[in-house]
Amino acid sequence: MSSEPVLPPIPKLWKQVPRGRVLAFAPHPDDEVAGPGGILALHAAQGDAVRVVVTTDGVNGDPDHRHDPAAFAQLRRAESRAGLRELGIDDAVFWGFPDGHVLSPVDVEQGIAMASAALAAFRPDVVYLPWELDGHPDHHALHLVVTRALDRTAFTGLALGYEVWNAMVPDVIVETTSVFAKKQRAMLAHQSQIAYVQYDHALGGLSAYRSLVHLRGRGYGEALRCVRGVLPASLACD
Repeated sequence: MSSEPVLPPIPKLWKQVPRGRVLAFAPHPDDEVAGPGGILALHAAQGDAVRVVVTTDGVNGDPDHRHDPAAFAQLRRAESRAGLRELGIDDAVFWGFPDGHVLSPVDVEQGIAMASAALAAFRPDVVYLPWELDGHPDHHALHLVVTRALDRTAFTGLALGYEVWNAMVPDVIVETTSVFAKKQRAMLAHQSQIAYVQYDHALGGLSAYRSLVHLRGRGYGEALRCVRGVLPASLACD
């Protein structure tokens, strides 16, 4: 017999983000803005060094085959750079793994090695990655790869999971009202994807929904789960 359900805790509200060097891992070109785009804009606005690692080429984002695959991969990189510029970020690294590839053990080990190298090279204080139950195989695979790399490198900072495909029960809501217009422009930079899915509308709605608990449904927020480390108590608002 299953146990009785437990009331989840009320998430903390942050009106600021932690200070420090930031490394964000994105499964596809556009997840970096679709998920933690407002949070990354807040980091950039307060002068934090921000690097984004985009791990796949995003070629599956053209299911109707309207483009040559090689040209489409370059287009998606260009859209990613343009979207990040809207957030005030110009440091992006593209690994170019095949989009939608089922990872073998060898692939997983290569990904862990590359993520470990990225962590060692940039020395972040804060890491963002897809949360553990985000409902896309590439997102799930990246969560696995990055968390193993965090453990392998004995990472001592704060790692936080963001949402795209599945809404989480969050540990933190970050208010992003002041930078929501930047996030909108960043999402619209990905016109190759907007042509297929109006994800700016859907994820804009998710950001509005995240204002419900603490902000009385006014403004915008982004949700996070703590993956590694301890949430800084100094950022929590009453």
